[in-house]
Amino acid sequence: MQVEQTIPMLRIFDVAKAKEFYVDFLGFAVDWEAHIFEGSPLYMQVSRGGMLLHLTEHHGDCCPGGAVFVWMTGLAAFHQEIKAKKYRGNNPGIEDAPWGARLVKVTDPFGNRILFNEKVESEPDHA
Repeated sequence: MQVEQTIPMLRIFDVAKAKEFYVDFLGFAVDWEAHIFEGSPLYMQVSRGGMLLHLTEHHGDCCPGGAVFVWMTGLAAFHQEIKAKKYRGNNPGIEDAPWGARLVKVTDPFGNRILFNEKVESEPDHA
């Protein structure tokens, strides 16, 4: 088996709030939007720096309150960027995670969480 790509799906309930969070706050771009027919729930893809997410209003696609774990580089700059936007409801800090990473956690308006992680280079043991 060879996996080509994994794209997490996250449940949303309000397109305007989703775009405010994912595009305006986190800096994702909307790649495409799809409706099965006019007036049907939205299914869209957003992306940033190689990360793709599918955001869906369809109740059968997934449950709200999911979490996405992301390995990345440039965490400090990303943190400064989103912190400067002063997004209401999210004021993330940078944490030291016990798995050897620095971590920024954000929660979208629908209860979905994204954990942005950057590996911390361990210091060589000089014992």
